[in-house]
Amino acid sequence: MDFSQFNSAEQAHMTKVIEKKQMQDFLRMYSNLVERCFNSCCNDFTSKALSSKEEQCVMNCADKFLKHSERVGQRFAELNAESMGPAKP
Repeated sequence: MDFSQFNSAEQAHMTKVIEKKQMQDFLRMYSNLVERCFNSCCNDFTSKALSSKEEQCVMNCADKFLKHSERVGQRFAELNAESMGPAKP
């Protein structure tokens, strides 16, 4: 974003607002990851440790979730770049 039209105090404020929003988005994604993988993988509560099957499930779940999130972000960036590009005749 271009904040050049704002004075330095407004620029600093906008930067803090954006950083706060990014942190909220990160924490929301992390919370969704934990909830999804826990609900999908952890079902034996007779031990405080994960079984090897549960641990592998959590690893696969987290890997899939992060790859999906990365791909969605890439696709969003591609679409954003296309919309910002010059109009085609």
